[in-house]
Amino acid sequence: MVVRRSKRSRKMRGHRTMGWGTKGQHRDRGAEGGRHIGMHKEKWSWIVKYGKDWYGKHGFVNPTTKNIKSISIRKLSELIESGKIELQNKESVIEVDLEKNGYNKLLGGGKIEKPIIVRVPYATNKAKEKIEKSGGQVILTSQS
Repeated sequence: MVVRRSKRSRKMRGHRTMGWGTKGQHRDRGAEGGRHIGMHKEKWSWIVKYGKDWYGKHGFVNPTTKNIKSISIRKLSELIESGKIELQNKESVIEVDLEKNGYNKLLGGGKIEKPIIVRVPYATNKAKEKIEKSGGQVILTSQS
């Protein structure tokens, strides 16, 4: 864009609208930003290219929602075998504190052969049955 060397206010003195036309006369702020109409009509190609999050809800996080990070028995046994989870060995029984490893809930999907002791705030009934069937124990650390 070309740089305007002389100010327009000096240049257009004596002309009634000073080059801004007969209707708006440079009073409105124009299309400088914000949410404008026509974005689902004539400006749709701009929306597709640049405005991915133009429609929908934005920026509110409900304070009452609880983020529960869960892990299944299948994933837990994989992590134990690969050594990617912190363990405590007590008398040939593996003990796992899932809360220290960042998990809140134990789910019942998968199989487990080794007897393990699992400390976790929440666990499903199916998960408890499977762990106890393998000779282990589920210790719930939550207060409720």
